Amino acid sequence: MQPDGRIAGDRVLAFRFARAATPDFRDGLEHWPKAKGLSLQDFPSLAALQLSFDQQTQRVRITRAGEKLVEAGLDEQGRAALTEAVTSFVLSTPEGARLRGPGRLPLVLVGDGATSRFQDRARGYVSVHSQESVKDLELSMGMPIDARRFRSNIVIAGVDAWDELAWQGRLRIGDVEFHTEGPIVRCLATHANPDTGERDAPVLTTLTRDIGQQQPTLGRLLLPADFGQGGTIRVGDEVSAGAVIRA
Repeated sequence: MQPDGRIAGDRVLAFRFARAATPDFRDGLEHWPKAKGLSLQDFPSLAALQLSFDQQTQRVRITRAGEKLVEAGLDEQGRAALTEAVTSFVLSTPEGARLRGPGRLPLVLVGDGATSRFQDRARGYVSVHSQESVKDLELSMGMPIDARRFRSNIVIAGVDAWDELAWQGRLRIGDVEFHTEGPIVRCLATHANPDTGERDAPVLTTLTRDIGQQQPTLGRLLLPADFGQGGTIRVGDEVSAGAVIRA
Protein backbone atom coordinates (compact mmCIF):
# COMPACT_ATOMS: atom_id res chain seq x y z
CA MET A 1 0.00 0.00 0.00
CA GLN A 2 1.05 3.57 -0.61
CA PRO A 3 1.73 5.76 2.45
CA ASP A 4 -1.53 7.63 1.76
CA GLY A 5 -3.45 4.38 2.21
CA ARG A 6 -4.28 3.68 -1.43
CA ILE A 7 -3.52 0.35 -3.05
CA ALA A 8 -0.30 0.61 -5.07
CA GLY A 9 -0.99 0.13 -8.77
CA ASP A 10 -4.73 0.78 -8.48
CA ARG A 11 -6.12 3.39 -10.90
CA VAL A 12 -2.84 4.97 -11.89
CA LEU A 13 -4.08 6.23 -15.29
CA ALA A 14 -7.37 7.71 -16.44
CA PHE A 15 -8.97 9.06 -19.59
CA ARG A 16 -10.61 12.33 -18.61
CA PHE A 17 -12.94 14.61 -20.50
CA ALA A 18 -11.35 17.77 -21.91
CA ARG A 19 -13.07 19.98 -19.33
CA ALA A 20 -11.91 17.75 -16.47
CA ALA A 21 -8.23 17.19 -17.20
CA THR A 22 -7.37 18.70 -13.81
CA PRO A 23 -8.85 17.51 -10.53
CA ASP A 24 -11.64 18.93 -8.47
CA PHE A 25 -10.71 19.51 -4.83
CA ARG A 26 -12.71 18.38 -1.82
CA ASP A 27 -11.50 19.20 1.68
CA GLY A 28 -8.11 20.01 0.18
CA LEU A 29 -7.82 16.61 -1.49
CA GLU A 30 -7.69 15.80 -5.19
CA HIS A 31 -11.02 14.47 -6.41
CA TRP A 32 -11.41 12.68 -9.75
CA PRO A 33 -15.12 11.74 -10.00
CA LYS A 34 -15.70 8.99 -12.56
CA ALA A 35 -18.59 10.91 -14.13
CA LYS A 36 -15.99 13.29 -15.61
CA GLY A 37 -14.08 10.65 -17.54
CA LEU A 38 -14.35 7.24 -19.15
CA SER A 39 -15.81 4.68 -16.75
CA LEU A 40 -18.01 1.60 -16.93
CA GLN A 41 -20.83 3.52 -15.26
CA ASP A 42 -21.54 5.45 -18.46
CA PHE A 43 -19.47 3.56 -21.04
CA PRO A 44 -20.02 -0.17 -20.35
CA SER A 45 -18.54 -1.21 -23.70
CA LEU A 46 -15.11 -0.39 -22.27
CA ALA A 47 -15.21 -3.77 -20.50
CA ALA A 48 -14.61 -5.44 -23.86
CA LEU A 49 -11.10 -3.95 -23.90
CA GLN A 50 -8.17 -5.69 -22.23
CA LEU A 51 -5.38 -3.47 -20.94
CA SER A 52 -1.91 -4.39 -19.80
CA PHE A 53 0.72 -2.04 -18.46
CA ASP A 54 4.43 -2.76 -18.10
CA GLN A 55 5.78 -0.50 -15.38
CA GLN A 56 9.37 -1.26 -16.37
CA THR A 57 8.98 -0.07 -19.96
CA GLN A 58 6.06 2.31 -19.23
CA ARG A 59 4.13 0.86 -22.16
CA VAL A 60 0.38 0.35 -22.34
CA ARG A 61 -1.14 -2.34 -24.56
CA ILE A 62 -4.88 -2.37 -25.32
CA THR A 63 -6.51 -5.30 -27.12
CA ARG A 64 -10.02 -6.41 -28.00
CA ALA A 65 -10.91 -10.07 -28.53
CA GLY A 66 -7.21 -10.84 -28.79
CA GLU A 67 -6.50 -8.21 -31.44
CA LYS A 68 -4.26 -5.26 -30.64
CA LEU A 69 -5.83 -1.83 -30.84
CA VAL A 70 -2.77 0.09 -29.75
CA GLU A 71 0.50 -0.22 -27.87
CA ALA A 72 2.43 2.86 -26.82
CA GLY A 73 4.40 4.49 -24.03
CA LEU A 74 3.48 7.33 -21.72
CA ASP A 75 5.49 10.02 -23.44
CA GLU A 76 3.59 12.76 -25.28
CA GLN A 77 3.49 10.83 -28.56
CA GLY A 78 2.42 7.61 -26.87
CA ARG A 79 -0.37 9.27 -24.90
CA ALA A 80 -1.68 10.78 -28.12
CA ALA A 81 -1.73 7.34 -29.79
CA LEU A 82 -3.47 5.70 -26.82
CA THR A 83 -6.05 8.49 -26.62
CA GLU A 84 -6.79 8.36 -30.35
CA ALA A 85 -7.33 4.58 -30.29
CA VAL A 86 -9.60 4.64 -27.24
CA THR A 87 -11.58 7.61 -28.56
CA SER A 88 -12.18 5.84 -31.88
CA PHE A 89 -13.31 2.70 -30.08
CA VAL A 90 -15.75 4.50 -27.77
CA LEU A 91 -17.23 6.51 -30.63
CA SER A 92 -17.99 3.22 -32.41
CA THR A 93 -19.96 1.80 -29.46
CA PRO A 94 -23.63 2.31 -28.54
CA GLU A 95 -22.48 4.93 -26.00
CA GLY A 96 -20.49 6.86 -28.59
CA ALA A 97 -22.97 9.73 -28.81
CA ARG A 98 -22.48 10.37 -25.10
CA LEU A 99 -18.80 11.07 -25.69
CA ARG A 100 -19.69 13.85 -28.13
CA GLY A 101 -21.34 15.89 -25.38
CA PRO A 102 -20.14 19.43 -24.64
CA GLY A 103 -16.67 19.63 -23.14
CA ARG A 104 -15.89 15.93 -23.45
CA LEU A 105 -13.60 15.76 -26.47
CA PRO A 106 -10.70 15.61 -26.84
CA LEU A 107 -10.01 13.06 -24.12
CA VAL A 108 -6.90 13.54 -22.00
CA LEU A 109 -4.85 10.64 -20.59
CA VAL A 110 -3.66 11.64 -17.11
CA GLY A 111 -1.49 9.89 -14.52
CA ASP A 112 2.12 8.81 -14.18
CA GLY A 113 1.48 5.07 -14.37
CA ALA A 114 2.76 4.55 -10.83
CA THR A 115 0.80 6.62 -8.30
CA SER A 116 -2.69 5.48 -7.33
CA ARG A 117 -4.86 8.60 -7.39
CA PHE A 118 -7.94 8.30 -9.61
CA GLN A 119 -10.45 6.83 -7.17
CA ASP A 120 -13.94 8.25 -7.42
CA ARG A 121 -13.80 9.40 -3.78
CA ALA A 122 -11.38 12.08 -2.65
CA ARG A 123 -10.18 10.06 0.36
CA GLY A 124 -9.34 7.15 -1.91
CA TYR A 125 -10.37 4.29 0.40
CA VAL A 126 -9.69 0.57 0.13
CA SER A 127 -12.68 -1.51 -0.94
CA VAL A 128 -13.47 -5.00 0.35
CA HIS A 129 -16.28 -7.50 -0.14
CA SER A 130 -16.82 -11.14 0.75
CA GLN A 131 -17.23 -14.10 -1.59
CA GLU A 132 -20.26 -15.11 0.47
CA SER A 133 -22.10 -11.88 -0.32
CA VAL A 134 -21.57 -12.42 -4.04
CA LYS A 135 -22.78 -16.03 -3.72
CA ASP A 136 -25.95 -14.84 -1.99
CA LEU A 137 -26.48 -12.31 -4.77
CA GLU A 138 -26.08 -15.12 -7.31
CA LEU A 139 -28.82 -17.11 -5.58
CA SER A 140 -31.18 -14.15 -5.75
CA MET A 141 -30.39 -13.51 -9.41
CA GLY A 142 -30.43 -17.15 -10.47
CA MET A 143 -27.22 -16.71 -12.48
CA PRO A 144 -23.48 -16.69 -11.90
CA ILE A 145 -21.98 -13.28 -11.09
CA ASP A 146 -18.35 -12.56 -11.84
CA ALA A 147 -16.85 -10.75 -8.83
CA ARG A 148 -14.87 -8.54 -11.22
CA ARG A 149 -18.07 -6.52 -11.64
CA PHE A 150 -17.39 -5.02 -8.20
CA ARG A 151 -13.69 -4.17 -8.70
CA SER A 152 -12.92 -4.47 -4.99
CA ASN A 153 -9.30 -4.14 -3.89
CA ILE A 154 -9.68 -7.02 -1.43
CA VAL A 155 -11.97 -10.06 -1.50
CA ILE A 156 -12.34 -12.13 1.67
CA ALA A 157 -13.91 -15.50 2.48
CA GLY A 158 -15.08 -17.37 5.55
CA VAL A 159 -17.74 -14.96 6.82
CA ASP A 160 -21.52 -14.90 6.57
CA ALA A 161 -23.07 -13.22 3.56
CA TRP A 162 -23.36 -9.46 4.01
CA ASP A 163 -21.41 -9.63 7.30
CA GLU A 164 -19.04 -6.92 6.11
CA LEU A 165 -21.89 -4.41 5.97
CA ALA A 166 -22.22 -4.59 9.76
CA TRP A 167 -18.58 -3.97 10.62
CA GLN A 168 -17.78 -1.02 12.86
CA GLY A 169 -14.47 -0.17 14.50
CA ARG A 170 -11.07 -1.47 13.45
CA LEU A 171 -10.03 -4.32 11.18
CA ARG A 172 -6.58 -5.80 10.49
CA ILE A 173 -5.67 -7.42 7.18
CA GLY A 174 -2.08 -8.60 6.87
CA ASP A 175 0.23 -5.83 8.09
CA VAL A 176 -2.36 -3.08 7.87
CA GLU A 177 -4.93 -1.94 10.41
CA PHE A 178 -8.00 -0.15 9.07
CA HIS A 179 -10.88 1.94 10.29
CA THR A 180 -14.13 0.65 8.83
CA GLU A 181 -15.96 3.32 6.88
CA GLY A 182 -19.27 3.34 5.00
CA PRO A 183 -20.75 0.56 2.86
CA ILE A 184 -20.26 0.75 -0.91
CA VAL A 185 -23.36 1.89 -2.77
CA ARG A 186 -23.03 0.42 -6.25
CA CYS A 187 -23.60 1.98 -9.67
CA LEU A 188 -24.49 0.80 -13.17
CA ALA A 189 -20.91 -0.34 -13.73
CA THR A 190 -21.91 -3.59 -12.00
CA HIS A 191 -24.45 -4.32 -14.75
CA ALA A 192 -21.70 -4.54 -17.38
CA ASN A 193 -20.40 -7.99 -18.24
CA PRO A 194 -16.65 -7.75 -17.47
CA ASP A 195 -15.75 -9.53 -20.72
CA THR A 196 -18.26 -8.22 -23.26
CA GLY A 197 -19.40 -4.89 -21.83
CA GLU A 198 -23.06 -5.83 -22.27
CA ARG A 199 -25.42 -4.83 -19.47
CA ASP A 200 -26.66 -8.33 -18.79
CA ALA A 201 -27.26 -8.51 -15.01
CA PRO A 202 -29.67 -6.26 -13.05
CA VAL A 203 -27.48 -6.09 -9.96
CA LEU A 204 -28.89 -2.85 -8.54
CA THR A 205 -32.56 -3.81 -8.69
CA THR A 206 -31.80 -7.27 -7.30
CA LEU A 207 -30.06 -5.76 -4.28
CA THR A 208 -32.96 -3.42 -3.53
CA ARG A 209 -36.04 -5.31 -4.72
CA ASP A 210 -35.12 -8.93 -3.99
CA ILE A 211 -32.59 -8.68 -1.16
CA GLY A 212 -34.40 -5.73 0.40
CA GLN A 213 -31.67 -3.13 0.74
CA GLN A 214 -32.62 0.53 0.88
CA GLN A 215 -29.68 1.31 -1.42
CA PRO A 216 -27.88 -1.16 -3.71
CA THR A 217 -24.93 -2.02 -1.51
CA LEU A 218 -22.17 -4.62 -1.74
CA GLY A 219 -18.88 -4.31 0.12
CA ARG A 220 -17.27 -1.95 2.59
CA LEU A 221 -14.88 1.00 2.49
CA LEU A 222 -11.77 1.02 4.69
CA LEU A 223 -9.22 3.67 5.63
CA PRO A 224 -5.80 2.88 7.13
CA ALA A 225 -5.58 3.61 10.84
CA ASP A 226 -2.05 5.02 10.45
CA PHE A 227 -1.61 7.25 7.42
CA GLY A 228 1.94 7.62 6.17
CA GLN A 229 2.97 4.09 7.14
CA GLY A 230 1.97 2.00 4.13
CA GLY A 231 1.99 -1.77 4.52
CA THR A 232 1.66 -5.09 2.73
CA ILE A 233 -1.37 -7.30 2.22
CA ARG A 234 -0.83 -10.75 0.69
CA VAL A 235 -3.16 -13.36 -0.75
CA GLY A 236 -4.14 -15.65 2.11
CA ASP A 237 -3.59 -13.12 4.91
CA GLU A 238 -5.87 -13.46 7.90
CA VAL A 239 -8.60 -10.89 8.49
CA SER A 240 -8.71 -10.02 12.18
CA ALA A 241 -11.92 -8.45 13.37
CA GLY A 242 -11.13 -8.53 17.06
CA ALA A 243 -11.62 -4.77 17.40
CA VAL A 244 -14.70 -4.64 15.22
CA ILE A 245 -18.07 -4.01 16.80
CA ARG A 246 -21.00 -5.50 14.95
CA ALA A 247 -23.94 -3.15 14.49
